[in-house]
Amino acid sequence: MDEKLTALETAIKAGKRKDALALTQELVQSSPPGGILNALISGMNDVGKRFKANEIFVPEVLVAARAMKGCLEVLEPKLAAAGLSPEHTIVMGTVEGDLHDIGKNLVVMLLKGANFNVIDLGVNVPPEKFYEAVKEHHANVLALSALLTTTMPAMKSTIEKMRGSDLKDIKVMVGGAPVTQAYADEIGADGYSMDAASAVELAKELVG
Repeated sequence: MDEKLTALETAIKAGKRKDALALTQELVQSSPPGGILNALISGMNDVGKRFKANEIFVPEVLVAARAMKGCLEVLEPKLAAAGLSPEHTIVMGTVEGDLHDIGKNLVVMLLKGANFNVIDLGVNVPPEKFYEAVKEHHANVLALSALLTTTMPAMKSTIEKMRGSDLKDIKVMVGGAPVTQAYADEIGADGYSMDAASAVELAKELVG
């Protein structure tokens, strides 16, 4: 790998936003955008692995994700010009009745870092809104988050909405503090992840 690409990957791993931005701005003048994107993804993959292994924690992940976001903003016009937009789209949100979003936001950042196009619907999202977004954006995956036991039934009603529609084949993944694999199986979800890093691995499996 080119020295500057290696330096960019290292800057993302360390969450050094200024260094990462400067390197990206320099690299877009002379390097193929695909190579730059791969360096960014590789850096964020490393962050995700270390987060999963409890070697780093949420603040470090957020810092790295912000660095990645800034670099992607610089890189996106070049990627679009080269026809290298993300292959897969995920619609994500916290279900109806639930206003928690810290965990969801972390998953969104890591998914973007893994080169998914993420449509983040925010919090308190009713089933109809999820359905409309999946249809509009031709999403490959629907990701549902719930942080309260009282809002978990909204996951079930959202999945029922999908399964009873023309989008019945959409892959649905679920997660959140009170959610379990058993509950995911019970409501007919295609996958469950217990943390943000696992959510990225799960998303890759579902689109694979």
